Amino acid sequence: MMNQMSKTLFFLILFVFYSTFIKASETFSLSEEDDSKILSLPGQPSNPPISQFSGYITVNQNNGRALFYWFFEALSEPSTKPLLLWLNGGPGCSSVGYGAVVELGPLKVNENGGGLLFNNFSWITEANLLFVESPVGVGFSYTNTSSDLTKLDDEFVAEDAYSFLVNWLQKYPRFKNRDFFLAGESYAGHYVPQLAELIFDRNKDQTKYKKIKIKGFLVGNPETDNYYDSKGLLDYAWSHSVISDEQYNKTKDVCDFKTLEWSNECVNAMNLVYGKYHEIDFYNIYAPICLVNNTSSSQAYYANMVVNYGLKRARVYSGGYDPCYSNHAKTYFNRADVQASLHANANRGNSSNSVKWDVCNDSILNIYNVTVPTVLPVYKKLIQGGLKIWIYSGDADGRVPVIGTRYCVESLGLPIKTPWRSWYHQHQVGGRLVEYEGLTLVTVRGAGHLVPLNKPSEALALIHSFLTGEDLPAER
Repeated sequence: MMNQMSKTLFFLILFVFYSTFIKASETFSLSEEDDSKILSLPGQPSNPPISQFSGYITVNQNNGRALFYWFFEALSEPSTKPLLLWLNGGPGCSSVGYGAVVELGPLKVNENGGGLLFNNFSWITEANLLFVESPVGVGFSYTNTSSDLTKLDDEFVAEDAYSFLVNWLQKYPRFKNRDFFLAGESYAGHYVPQLAELIFDRNKDQTKYKKIKIKGFLVGNPETDNYYDSKGLLDYAWSHSVISDEQYNKTKDVCDFKTLEWSNECVNAMNLVYGKYHEIDFYNIYAPICLVNNTSSSQAYYANMVVNYGLKRARVYSGGYDPCYSNHAKTYFNRADVQASLHANANRGNSSNSVKWDVCNDSILNIYNVTVPTVLPVYKKLIQGGLKIWIYSGDADGRVPVIGTRYCVESLGLPIKTPWRSWYHQHQVGGRLVEYEGLTLVTVRGAGHLVPLNKPSEALALIHSFLTGEDLPAER
């Protein structure tokens, strides 16, 4: 039998050994990440200090296909806060150009594209943030096999995103057992639940797949169901005085939104509806448009309108406090010194020169094959699976309006847990919410398609509530 002194000495030695082992493991993990560490970006403010990483994760070795990421550790307690992956939609738009430097990342591009500003409302206070440019062909993400770009559809993108996540967690093993959440907006209303479903299904077979500790997802102004989204778009345009009674009634008469391919009469009628948005911003109907070079985000959209709209999705340009923000991001990310700091040229197949970067890749919008017209069955499945699911909606968005989102949610037939009510932010109504059994719908008053851009403080309150479980205030 050990005496008391021997026991104490034994446990002390054990503690020192364990501490040394853990420290060595952490050092090893960090050394593995050294190649992706960003020391500083051109024009980055020195305070607060931000721990950030970027680079490529190969998702298909044979084809030379890799996705670009930009990762920020939480400002405080990064070792305990959850990991949140953010995706933008389009299809074909960059989560770096939108989510990271326009909406919820810690650094924003200034008005001339010459530097960066700290975002006081970044979600970095709530989580470790991971931005991924997906699918391949978006932003800095690339493939050495051109035929890959002809295969882009919902299943292909979900598989690549899953492969990215598995390989990213191999590179950053300290996050393997961290609570994990997915988030995104617009066409990420398809990307996010489909990736969540893939993770959910593969977690059931841990002999074949690595477990990912997914806890839930939230999506903003999400494309969800072709019928309800299209019906909502038309109803919103009429109810917000964008189109006349006559145009509304005629369009309802000739359009059957339940069909995958619209009739010529419906296409023509809906193009007239879209045309009424030409003078304003489709994505934030009360915001100013960008007047640089006599063009605007809305005009850019109409210059590339798909004649037979059908299941094609509009490019996601939106207005906000600075309606020309996408121009600034394009200027910044096409600088050679910025790309070098971001490791955006490293291991990039057959090219070592500067990469041409754009906020959205129009060619992807035109060739992307929408193979899943509705993700409502995915919602039903994942609600049954116990994932935490929130949908939020800026109520000034004409492209994926709150009306269509309400149609989608109501079609699920879920029992109501907490009736429709206002929630408050800084003594004002921030929006409304209704809590169903398994799903929460939150509106954000006065926000457009990009809620964290238009209402950054409210968006931060929303993600805090989602991640912590603290209720959004019910009183002024």
